[in-house]
Amino acid sequence: MKNLILIAMLLISKVYAYSQKIPEDYGYRHLQFKFQNDPVDVIVISKKGEERIPKPLFFFCQGSLPQPVVKYDEKGLYGTLPFDENPFLNDFHIVIVGKPFVPIISDVNKLGKDFMYLKDIENEIPPKGYIERNYLDYYVFRNNFILRQLAKERWVRNRKLVVAGHSEGSSIAVKMAATNKKITHLIYSGGNPYGRIMSILAQSRFTENDSVHDGSNTIDYWKTVVDNSKSISFNGGDSFKTTFDFSQPQNENLSHLKIPVLVTYGTKDWSSPYNDLFRIEAIREKKSNFTFIDYPNLDHNFFPVNEERKPNYEIYNWDKVAKDWLIWLEDSVQ
Repeated sequence: MKNLILIAMLLISKVYAYSQKIPEDYGYRHLQFKFQNDPVDVIVISKKGEERIPKPLFFFCQGSLPQPVVKYDEKGLYGTLPFDENPFLNDFHIVIVGKPFVPIISDVNKLGKDFMYLKDIENEIPPKGYIERNYLDYYVFRNNFILRQLAKERWVRNRKLVVAGHSEGSSIAVKMAATNKKITHLIYSGGNPYGRIMSILAQSRFTENDSVHDGSNTIDYWKTVVDNSKSISFNGGDSFKTTFDFSQPQNENLSHLKIPVLVTYGTKDWSSPYNDLFRIEAIREKKSNFTFIDYPNLDHNFFPVNEERKPNYEIYNWDKVAKDWLIWLEDSVQ
């Protein structure tokens, strides 16, 4: 009986230890701040043994959805970034800020669809604090606040400050750069310079036919969004305010930047025509601080697609894209 009790206790302790993972278990630093009285969790990724060596920051803005930054299961760590961060760690400390009121780390078995942290998994409802703060300016002001706090640290070298954002994070990154003169380099990836709604509309036009008027439905939806642009009520997805904010064009904020800017996008992304348009305008205006890299036949997340725009998830191109980012950073001067 005593042996059975001992075995049971050991099993319980192992389960408890597994369920109590913290970022430090994976070699990350976990910093905590307060912004407008909200808790803010920050992950810092550094080269092992060089955590306190002064280096510039590479600040990465997450895309959409209430996902924890660090995800794991019984087999180990999931990819924290969509690309291998190790090549960046020779020259940078990487910083990622968590989503508001979403745990910074979680076992994926406790998450819902698309690794979302949900208060109500059955109805896919995120935490109330996340819903109320999931809009552009909140992220911009919060992130720039975090950058000001980190600039005080001895392990941060402030002569160079890179901000990168993909998808939803691209809009955040642009507006951060437009309002923060300390940012020296911007990587704008998978964004739409003319706003999220244009990408939604482009996708709707592709799927519509004589009997299904998806494009018109999207335009009607946009009218509803505009009429309710301050509403943060949960309606089964992003609030109207979230959609309205991230649909604000960033082309002017982009075009006014004087710092080096890299724009990367897949040509089969719904935003591709709008990146092409912005690229044509940048060439016309002779903006020498912009570099554009397009990836033929790749989608929003750089997967190849067939004629029906269905991605092939077996071919992963993010590391190639990140390598191009790093080459650009090495070549660009400020």
